[in-house]
Amino acid sequence: MDRWEPDDRRLTRAHRVCRLPAAMRSFIAELPKVELHVHLVGSASPATVLALARRHPDGGVPTDEAELLEFYEFTGFDHFIDVYAKVSDLVTTGDDVAALVLGLAEDLARNAVRYAEVTVTATSHLRAGIAPDELDEALERSRARARVEHGVELAWVFDVPGVWDRDAGMTSAIYATRHRPAGTVGFGLGGLESDAPRAAFRRAFALAREAGLHCVPHAGETTGPEEIWAALTELGAERVGHGTSAVRDPALLRHLAERGIALEVCPTSNVRTGAVRSLAEHPLPRLLEAGVPVTLATDDPGMFHTDLNGEYLLCHEQFGLGRAELADLARAGVRASFAPDELKAKILAEIDAVAEGT
Repeated sequence: MDRWEPDDRRLTRAHRVCRLPAAMRSFIAELPKVELHVHLVGSASPATVLALARRHPDGGVPTDEAELLEFYEFTGFDHFIDVYAKVSDLVTTGDDVAALVLGLAEDLARNAVRYAEVTVTATSHLRAGIAPDELDEALERSRARARVEHGVELAWVFDVPGVWDRDAGMTSAIYATRHRPAGTVGFGLGGLESDAPRAAFRRAFALAREAGLHCVPHAGETTGPEEIWAALTELGAERVGHGTSAVRDPALLRHLAERGIALEVCPTSNVRTGAVRSLAEHPLPRLLEAGVPVTLATDDPGMFHTDLNGEYLLCHEQFGLGRAELADLARAGVRASFAPDELKAKILAEIDAVAEGT
C-alpha cells in the first residue's frame, strides 16, 4: 500500500494550524470534546516510547528518536500491527502502565477532552509479565490522578487483540468481567480483521454483555460491510470502531442512521495504516451525509503524529466542516459515550456555550 507521502496530505499539526484562521484555531482548541477510540499503548508519545525502549534495548524498538519516527512509517496494516506489538511488549510493570495513562491524560487535557474511553489490551500486559492485580491497581491509581491533576475523566474498554489470545477472546473477556477495575465500561475487539472474523468472538462478547459491559468492537476498517453486520448481529455492537466500509452498503448506512449506532472514525489513522488510500477518498463526509452518527477519534495518536484537535482541524480543512458541523461532531461523541448522564449533560452544555460564543 502507498505511504502517506508529503505531496499527499501528510501535514504536521503545526502546518495545519498555520494554514487556518486564528478564530478557527481558537474555536477548535476551546471546543470541549470526548475521545472514544484511543488505545493506551498507541497513545504514548515518542518521548515515552523512547524511554521504554532504552529501558529494554533488546525489545526491537529503536532507541534513537529519528529511527523511532522512521519505525512509525507504516507500509500497511499488517506492518502497523507488528510495530504496535513490539511497543506493547515494552510495557512490563504497573508503573509503566500508569505512566502511559498519565501521559495520555495530559495530552487529552491539552485538547479540551473532558472524558475518554481508553482501550486497554489487558492480555498483552499480562503476557508481558504484569500480574492482574498489579494491572488493576495501576489503572485505578492513574485514573484517579488523571481526574485530579488533569481534569479528565477516564473509562476503560478492555479489548481482544485479534487472534493473539488464541481462544476467541475468552481470556480477555474473563479478565474484563472478573477483575473489572474501577471505570470499566466496555469490551472491544481490535487487531487484524482478515484472519479474525467478528462472529468467531461471539462467546466472549456474550460473556461481556451478561456482565453488563458495553460492546464496541472494531469492524469494517480493512474488511467489507459484512463484518460490520457481523459485529452488530453476532457481537451486539452498540458502537463500531472505524466502520468506514459501511459506505459500500446503503442498507447498512440506513440501519446505522435509523438505530443511532455511532462509528468511531479516525481519519489520520485510516490513511497512515493504508486502510484508506488518501484523505481525499476518506468516507467520513459520505457517512455524515447518510445521517450516520460519527464520533471523531485518534486511534493511536503517538504513532500517527496526531491529536484530537488535529483531527478536528483536518475535518475543517479537508472536508470543509465549519463551526456548527464541528460542534455537532463533538456533541455526537458525547451522546455516543457511556459517560454518566450528569457528565454528558455538563459537557453538552459546555459545547453549546463555546459554539454560541458565550
